[in-house]
Order: sequence, then C-alpha cells, then structure tokens
Amino acid sequence: MRGYRGVKYFLFISCYVFWVLSAVLIAVGVYAKVAKEKDVVDTLTLDPALLLVAIGSLTFLVTFLGCLGALRNAGCLLKTFASILALLLLLQLSAAIAAALFTDAVMERTERLMMKTVVRYREDRDLENAIDFVQKKFRCCGVEGYKDWSRNVYFQCSDANPSLEACGVPFSCCVVPGNQSVLNTMCGFGTQRQERSRARRDVFPDGCLDKIAQWLKQNGRMAGGLAGGLLLLQTCMMSLAWAQVCCINKVGRRAAAPAGRSAPAHRKDAVWFPAFADFDRQ
Repeated sequence: MRGYRGVKYFLFISCYVFWVLSAVLIAVGVYAKVAKEKDVVDTLTLDPALLLVAIGSLTFLVTFLGCLGALRNAGCLLKTFASILALLLLLQLSAAIAAALFTDAVMERTERLMMKTVVRYREDRDLENAIDFVQKKFRCCGVEGYKDWSRNVYFQCSDANPSLEACGVPFSCCVVPGNQSVLNTMCGFGTQRQERSRARRDVFPDGCLDKIAQWLKQNGRMAGGLAGGLLLLQTCMMSLAWAQVCCINKVGRRAAAPAGRSAPAHRKDAVWFPAFADFDRQ
C-alpha cells in the first residue's frame, strides 16, 4: 500500500511540475509572438516563438494525461501517457543516432541555415539580436569567416552598394577593449577590405560554425549528461506509469474474482482512489 502510494504521488508530482513548466513555456512563446513588431518579416522557416508554443503545448497535454491518470487511477490515461513517452524516447534516440551517423550532413545543413540568417540580418529584430548574441558569446564573425557578411545586402562589399555599412560587419563582431565604456557601433566599418591579419586587430575573424562546434566538443560531457538525464527521467516516469497500471489491473482482477470472499469494507479512499480498495487484503 505504501509503495503504491509512493509510485502514485511521485508520478503525479513529477507530471505536475512539468505541467506547470510547460504552461510557462507556452506563455513565453505567446508573449514573444505578440511582442514581435507587426511589420517584421519572419526569416526562418519555423518561428522560434511558435516552436516554443508547440513544444509547450505537447508537454502540457502529455503531462496533463499523466497528472489526471495518476490521481484518478485511470489506466487508459496512464497507458496513453506511457505510450507517448515511449514514442518520444524512440524519436529522440533515433535523432541522436542519425546525428552521429550523418555528422557531415548535419553540419552542412547547419551551415546553410546559419548562412540564411546572415543574408536576412536586419530584416527581423529578433533574428538580429540572436546573431549578435551568438557572435559576442563565441567571439566569432559570420559563418565561416568575417567576409561572409558580404552576402548581406547591407554589408555587401561592392562599389555599387549605396549602404553606409558596405564592406563592414556588425558591431557584435568587434573586439571590445577592456577600457571602453561606450559601445562603438561603427567599429566594423570597412573591415572586409582588410586582410585577415589586419582585420584581427578590430574584429574576430573566425566563423561561428567552427567556434560552436569546438564549444560542443569541449562541453560534450555536459551536453551528454543533460540529454542522458532527460532520457532517464522519461524512462522513470514511463516505468512508474506502467507500475501503477499493473497495480490497478491487479486490483481489478481481484475485484472480478468469483464471489465467496467477503466484500471489502467501504473506505473513504475508495471514493477518489478506487485502486486502493483491495490493497489491505493482500
């Protein structure tokens, strides 16, 4: 009885925590979508705000099934919850195996996506902020190098380009001196005309793709630990759901046994927790 209660309430609390977090994720995604400027053009195939809403909605639905099924001992809901977790687990493992086997294809696809963001820089405020954050965080510029910014219409390095930023790079590429207190947004102007050795004094010449790949290699254990922890948590919740289903089925079989055993005394627990009814008879 105590073990059953432990399984039941641990599963309920775990699902409830993720249910609340998913609601927060949905709220953040909706707020980000509503807060976007109406005249902004979405430049990515999938809007990050919509992605947050989609992930949050899926998590909200799945964890709601787990919460309700665990609390009311609903075997159908628990089976659905466990089956969805098993499917997600298989999809995650398949994605990890595919990424390991097709590393070159993944890198090529990532490079094309990053180059697309460079081309569309200035067209989306959120995208612009994201690129600036990545370049400042990883101390890099462009995808493969600082001259990638010539693909952008504003920074294209040609005599026919009327933009004031022609042959330049965004300020997030610049090397900021330690004693500089005022941000110089013009620090990257004309950088593309310079050779790499000269440009290194003013900007970070290395591309962000290699920098991010190096960071992932250096922090591979941490990323693997987080992914492993998530998979372990999913496995534990799935196992707890099936354990509760087995207990419910066991009680159901006993209740359906031929008459000859006295009916169990009515208990207050049996109103809300019907699966508890016959546990004292074990």
